[in-house]
Order: sequence, then structure tokens, then C-alpha cells
Amino acid sequence: MSADTPPPLYAPQEPIFPRRVQGFFRTFKWWIMAVTLGIYYLTPWIRWDRGPNLPDQAVLVDLAGRRFYFFWIEIWPHEFYFVAGLLIMAGLGLFLFTSALGRVWCGYTCPQTVWTDLFILVERWIEGDRNARVRLWNAKWDAKKWRLRLTKWAVWFVIAVATGGAWVFYFTDAPQLARDLLSFQAHPVAYMTIAILTATTFLFGGFMREQVCIYMCPWPRIQGAMMDDATLTVAYRDWRGEPRGKKHEGTTGDCIDCMACVNVCPMGIDIRDGQQMECITCALCIDACDDVMTKIGKPRGLIDYLALADEPRERAGAAPRPIWKHVLRPRTILYTILWSLVGFGLLFALFIRSDIDLTVEAVRNPTFVTLSDGSIRNVYTLRLRNKHGEPRDFRVSLSSEEILRINLEADRRNLITVDPDSTTQQRVYVTARPQDPAARLDRTELRFWVEDIESGERAYRNSVFNGKVSP
Repeated sequence: MSADTPPPLYAPQEPIFPRRVQGFFRTFKWWIMAVTLGIYYLTPWIRWDRGPNLPDQAVLVDLAGRRFYFFWIEIWPHEFYFVAGLLIMAGLGLFLFTSALGRVWCGYTCPQTVWTDLFILVERWIEGDRNARVRLWNAKWDAKKWRLRLTKWAVWFVIAVATGGAWVFYFTDAPQLARDLLSFQAHPVAYMTIAILTATTFLFGGFMREQVCIYMCPWPRIQGAMMDDATLTVAYRDWRGEPRGKKHEGTTGDCIDCMACVNVCPMGIDIRDGQQMECITCALCIDACDDVMTKIGKPRGLIDYLALADEPRERAGAAPRPIWKHVLRPRTILYTILWSLVGFGLLFALFIRSDIDLTVEAVRNPTFVTLSDGSIRNVYTLRLRNKHGEPRDFRVSLSSEEILRINLEADRRNLITVDPDSTTQQRVYVTARPQDPAARLDRTELRFWVEDIESGERAYRNSVFNGKVSP
């Protein structure tokens, strides 16, 4: 390349072969992987009895019925504010944990991290640890390399198919869908969704691992606004480790430049270079460094969770501030308060919501009708939702300061029968006789009442009766 030739815009991807490591954080990540994958794969198969007329899947996003079921909780379309509230809580929780402990979401529970860990585990199981995988990467394509690669890709593909298949089970009855999929009777959308998720899981977890985190995910670029010098994050104590060198060289620093922290990093970075956008704070470098420090008789914690604000104290030989002082500070307390307020608000709304949902709309074309005897009639559209698992009868009535009569289009007893877990619509007629004041007033306030005959629960909606104003 000549001196006048600009450097390439995109550098080729350097393969990364993380070495196996043991320690507290690696074990902790294994447990998180087992729990999160267990929840993801098994949740659609959990049954929950809601009665004979409702689905018995514990967690179900019923798009056809426009309903979301979560164990004993049922969310209707008009209650989407519950979902919005949960998303707000998730965002505030992400801000809280990032400001307190750095990118713990990325390092431990992000789906990309979890599935990449699983794919690397399979890779290590089939091809060997770091050195064996490096040799295989550099080897020619012979029968052994093809056998190992095809075996690895086959296991990856099975995991990817299971991942895509588990996702579609959340949107319909899982056992029935499984039978339909195996008998090739499922809807084409199910096969398309599984195919897309299989391909993305296979590519992202197997071939684009750190590239997804660096180039596709926006969070590394946002996290800077969430962190400050009091945030606990994975870092290297350079004031203790430098100058680095081999132990026999008689250096004063504790770092022996063994590269263990680099070899275990799934992002392929050197944590000793300082905080970097690529670091997902998986803390595997802490386990690797602690193991080396133990072997050479040095104190553990050369790489550790620490706050940059403690650097002057530690350089002077003082102990860092207690962890709770880093976690409990105005910023994190504010996030905790906001998160709690949203959570308590959702719980309050959940417990006070009624099993009767009622809407009333006045028919305005025409505003009123004059009957043959001179009475004035207004027409209203009443929509009534029954959230119970069995049919219920509801009585409709009204209250007003003026004398008004009510009757339903389909029932003279003013009763409405609503099927279980469904909505019905009914025309309601409200009439004022010619001698009643409401017939001659422009507007008369009134209130529609609906009473559950079985439980006695009541709900109401306010409206207006329009009369014929005398000239």
C-alpha cells in the first residue's frame, strides 16, 4: 500500500478463541445461563387452569384473541399500559444497574451473551480449548477438520432451531403447535418465523459474536451517559500491576504479562488498556487473573470490579470506599425511586381494576328522535366486556336528576348476557316523556350502571341526554 492510499474503512474480522476459565464469575455465568435458557425453553409448556373456556397455557400472547396471559393475570388490548409500564421499568432497571455496576446486562443476561456462551461451550466441547481451536483454524481443510466443523455446526443448528421453535410457542398453544409443526400442518408464518430466528441465532451466536456487540448493538454507545467515576466496573489496577513483566525479571508490578486476561476475553480485548467500548464486563478476566495471582503468591484483585473514583485512595495505600457507598448514591437512588413508583403504580392499577369493563357512546346522527307521542329518545351504543371464565348476566340501569326511561334493543328486562372472556355490543334507548323536563332541556346529565347479577359488582359511565329545546 502506497503512502497516498487511504487505509481501508473496514478491517477484516480477527478470529477470537476464548480460553476456558474457572472461578466465581464463570460459575455465576453458568448458573445464569441455565436459569435464563430454562425459563425461555420451558415456560411455554407450563399449564395454568383458567376454566373450560380459556387457554390453559401459563404464558401466552394470544394475537388472535387480542389477549396476553401471564399465569393469573390477563391483559386486554385497552390495558396495554401494563406492558408499557413494564417496558419503562425495564429501561429504568437497565439505567439503575448500569450506573451502579456497569454493563452487567451485557455481561450476564443479554441474549447475545447467553447464546454465545452456549455456542462457545459446544465449540470447546467438540474442537477443544483455545490452543486446539487455534491449530484447527490454521490447519488445512482435511477430513478431520471437516468432521469437527460439520459436527459443531450441526449442534449449533439444533440449538438455533430449538431457539426459534421456542419463540413461536409463546403465541399459540404449545403442545398443539408442536404436533402441527411435526405433521407439517402449522401455518406458514410459524415456519417462516422459526426459519428467521434459526438463521439469526446460528449466525449471531456462531459467527458474528463480538461483531453484534460492537457494531449492531446501540447500548455500548449509550452506556457512557449512564456511568460515572463512582460506577463499579471491571478494570485493571495499573498502579499495582505496572510496570509489568515476567516474574524473574524482578519488576515491581504484580502483572507478569501472562496474557491470561486477554486469552479468556470473548471480545478479544486487553482490559489493561483501560475502559473500552468493546468490554461487556463479563468478568472472566477477573477469574483468570485471580488464578494467576494465587499461583504466584500475589494478592488477588489486580483485575476487579472497582470505581475510578477510588484510584487516588488506592494509589496512596488507603482502602477503597465500601461497595454500598458506590451503589447507594443520588443517581442510583433516584433510579430506584422512579422504578419503584412505576412498579407500585402498576400493582395498584392491577388490583383495583374491575372485572366489568364498560364503554358508552351516544349516537349523534341524529342527536335525538321525536316519537309519535312527543317523547324524546336518545340512542347509545353500550359495549360490555366480561372478564370472567363463564357467561355472566348483567343488568343495565341509569340514574339522573330528571325522569328518564331506559330499555335495551334486545331485552325488555334490561339484561345482557355476555359470553366468557368476551365483549358484546348492545343498543340502549333512553326516553323522556313530553311532560318530563329532560325532554325540553338542551342537556341532562345521566349515569349508566351495569351490575353483575351473580357477584353484585357494579360499574358505571357518565353521559348526556339531549332534549328538544323549545323555540
